[in-house]
Amino acid sequence: MSDVKGIGTTITALWLRATHLRRSVRLRTRIYQDERYWRYVANFKPWLMYRLFRPTLTHRQRGILDSLRRHGIAITTVEDLGAQEAFHELDAAVSTLAATMSSTITHARQQAEASGFKTYLVELLSPRPTLDPTDIFVRFGLQPAILNVVNSYFGMYVRLRAFNVWHNFSTHSPPRNSQLWHRDPEDRYIMKVFVYLSDVTEGAGPLTYAPGTHGLGGMTSRPRFSREPGTGAARSTDDQMSIVVPQDRWITASGPKGTVVIADTRGYHKGGLARDRDRILYTCMFTSQVSPYPEYFERKPPIPIYADRALTFALDGDPTA
Repeated sequence: MSDVKGIGTTITALWLRATHLRRSVRLRTRIYQDERYWRYVANFKPWLMYRLFRPTLTHRQRGILDSLRRHGIAITTVEDLGAQEAFHELDAAVSTLAATMSSTITHARQQAEASGFKTYLVELLSPRPTLDPTDIFVRFGLQPAILNVVNSYFGMYVRLRAFNVWHNFSTHSPPRNSQLWHRDPEDRYIMKVFVYLSDVTEGAGPLTYAPGTHGLGGMTSRPRFSREPGTGAARSTDDQMSIVVPQDRWITASGPKGTVVIADTRGYHKGGLARDRDRILYTCMFTSQVSPYPEYFERKPPIPIYADRALTFALDGDPTA
């Protein structure tokens, strides 16, 4: 009898798992194919909250938003964002972290040319850092100067999905993984913020973007691609991308330390192919609340409720509490 019960439990578990997968696939399909469903049904509450409590943007923030809507990418600075104080705190925290991880960074550098997934970079906060709203690594991306622009681009309140610090090593291997052209898969719109913590020249692997390939860009043509072994991700070469978007239209986001790059990474982009010098940057990512992908961090409950509704929502708290 116990064996029969065990088999029944297993069958039930498998059925529930299959049902969840079917629903997940249906949801993902609707998210990517039907913007009205994505915006007004699946994201109705954050859409409505944004409409009720729409932020007032500064002149510079409106310029950033206009560039994002037109091209899918905007390049600015911490000075233009009014984020100098937070940037100095972030820079100091990264310097301290790098000093404590010197042996780890040295070892990773020795493996940078090895085969494997993104061996050319190390995530200084670990692949899944702990979400602490008081930490500068979280607070920097949630400043109103950034969050208000991201919410305005989405037209709704967004969720923080990832944050980290990347140290890319200079290598001589052929481009691979995200050094090739690709689109991120997490949502219909995906906003990533990159804050350069070192001078990022052409030889340091700056983010390169194909303007107009984001959701608001209206470009429907896609480049030919190959499937990446192991992950199955679609990757395109420069030659393949240039057929769709000519190379002279590509936007290369090189810049000095303190440059801030904001991009909808549902559009085609590549980066991190450092040849002459290392690249160090802070990054965070935002999606809508219905992204079918998991968060790229661990939580440490409880999440506080802030007076700022957008901030509370971004942290997955309840701003209506």
